[in-house]
Amino acid sequence: MKGLGKAVVKLRIPIIIVAIALLVPAAIGFLKTRINYDVLTYLPKDIETMKGQDILVDEFGTGAFSFLITEGMQDKDVSKLKKEIEGVDHVKTVLWYDSIADISIPEEILPDKYREIFRNGDATMMAIIYDTTISADETMEAVTEIRKLSGDQCFLSGMTAVVLDTKNLSDGEVPIYVGIAVLLSLVVLSLSMDSFLIPIFFLLSIGMAIIYNLGSNMIRGQISYITLALAAVLQLAVTMDYSIFLWHSYCHEKRKGLQKNEAMAAAINSTFSSVIGSSVTTVAGFIALCFMSFTLGMDLGIVMAKGVVIGVICCVTVLPSMILIFDKAIAKTSHKPLLPSFDKVSNFIVNKYPIFLILFLLILGPAFYGYKNTKVYYNLDSSLPASLPSIKANNELNDKFEMNSTHIILLSKDVDRKTVSHLADDLMDVDGVKKVLGLDTLVGSSVPMELIPDDVREVVESDNYQLLMVMSEYKVASDEVNHQCEVIDKLIKEVDSGAMLVGEAPCTKDLIDTTAVDFRNVSIISIAVIAVIIALVFRSASIPVLLVSAIEFAIFINLGIPHYTGTVLPFVASIVIGTIQLGSTVDYAILLTNNYKEKRLSGFDRKESVRIALQKSITSIIVSGFTFFSATFGVGLYSKIDMISSLCTLMARGAIISMFTVILVVPAFLILFDRLIVYSTIGFGEVRKEMKKHEHIVGGKHLA
Repeated sequence: MKGLGKAVVKLRIPIIIVAIALLVPAAIGFLKTRINYDVLTYLPKDIETMKGQDILVDEFGTGAFSFLITEGMQDKDVSKLKKEIEGVDHVKTVLWYDSIADISIPEEILPDKYREIFRNGDATMMAIIYDTTISADETMEAVTEIRKLSGDQCFLSGMTAVVLDTKNLSDGEVPIYVGIAVLLSLVVLSLSMDSFLIPIFFLLSIGMAIIYNLGSNMIRGQISYITLALAAVLQLAVTMDYSIFLWHSYCHEKRKGLQKNEAMAAAINSTFSSVIGSSVTTVAGFIALCFMSFTLGMDLGIVMAKGVVIGVICCVTVLPSMILIFDKAIAKTSHKPLLPSFDKVSNFIVNKYPIFLILFLLILGPAFYGYKNTKVYYNLDSSLPASLPSIKANNELNDKFEMNSTHIILLSKDVDRKTVSHLADDLMDVDGVKKVLGLDTLVGSSVPMELIPDDVREVVESDNYQLLMVMSEYKVASDEVNHQCEVIDKLIKEVDSGAMLVGEAPCTKDLIDTTAVDFRNVSIISIAVIAVIIALVFRSASIPVLLVSAIEFAIFINLGIPHYTGTVLPFVASIVIGTIQLGSTVDYAILLTNNYKEKRLSGFDRKESVRIALQKSITSIIVSGFTFFSATFGVGLYSKIDMISSLCTLMARGAIISMFTVILVVPAFLILFDRLIVYSTIGFGEVRKEMKKHEHIVGGKHLA
């Protein structure tokens, strides 16, 4: 490690030149990385709904469809609009009233079941089938073009429209997220650092690390919009500590009388050794997300674990080089830290530690109850503003045609038309089913196959499969639609054992089932891995239990609050927040405990060791906690995407709760369980001897 510090100091100019040069390929890599805005694509590929999606693409040449609702338009104008939409690239076909009957035929002649498919009063509905998948760029371009062709009287619904609106909203907000995080972090750092200029270099160094991280995602091909939205903010929040530690270490070495180059070399060596230990727990927390079968966790986990590693590298190379080059300018902007001394606070906490143990016990029960009973939602529409065109269109579809979700049934082509007709009748009897579209419902079972238009047949038949579309009045992710899917799946399996039920609602039902298992697995893995790391760091059997228990207590409070405030969280939050909070904030507890251990081994008693450790650590913990808070809180307030807003709000609140837990509860744990720690930790042999000696003396006096 001694060689690293000297090398960085010697090569500071080349390091800065290389760092700036690397921004170019990183920027190119970022621009070439595709952003995926469809969360459902992260479901496991081996489940039936995802296999069915592949069959739709392979057999029917489609994976996406939309419904266009028009109001107050004459039939001839609707027919004209339909022809224009059919000319849009990647629109495979458009089904409307004139697909099965000439618009000159009076409506009264047609049976109600045919007329009601496409009409309701002055509103009409046409189904638009695309030759690409839901979240494909080509499909989103087609939706954009259709919106241009349609007027204010038209509403385009469907998953692709939702994905497109998510894309447009997210792309516009992400740069603002970064700006908010940087601005608020700058405020906190300016108050807590001893130079007004040094926070600028912190942010420049971390900014470079963020760009390198985002650029390297090109190797993966694509990342989720959620990962993109959180990556910069979260990387800034979790790696700022490393920069602060380097600066404090550098200042400490200079106060010892070393020249700036020698001081920085020593600071780099000290920082690298310390940061490796603390960053491992953070990386472990993100790696735990990779064990989710819902692969959005892997997407976020890999990007953030990589970001932490890159952040550490930049902290011991780029940042020291900047500080040395601009040392004079930094010195000119130096000032006394504006944070007060917390020695009296530390003394109070240690002297009154039983109070905090009692508070811990009183809060634990309600916190855990809230944690276990906080409600989550899975309907992706719910995370978006109601003012978006796609959300308005989905509401219009519900108001005019009582349709909230659409299922697709894939049957073997060998199932005869009569059986399919009976199945369609049975499906209409299922609670919540409003319409069933298939060959018979579109053209009638008495019409010979050779007389059915090719564009209609291609929509519902392929070489190996036939398709039925089921319109439901139940909302996606509701208990009613999930039960409906179970009933429908049972009915179609009776007709064809290989039949499949696909669509947004069945996919979301699988999402609910999948993430329920993921939540348990990720929690167990993250706790186990981080506990093992802490056990190895401290060579202790008891310390990991105490520290993880303290942070889990903070997590219970954080994720339990929504239950008492009546807030419903997006499903992603309930899965990833606990792991991120544990991995990112357990470092606070490790810092405090390490200082306690150092003082305990130096001969201080348990209370004095904790008192000195808290006095030494509290400022760093507060600065770290508020920096994490500042980087995420503003984004939580600003974002109009509830998925992002909720995640950032929870991370911000979690950082503050963990900060207070470490400052108030962990010292009480260390004092209460001091004896257990001493007897279960390697390296405390001398302390154990002193304790036995003291006990012997006290016992002898007692006997005397």
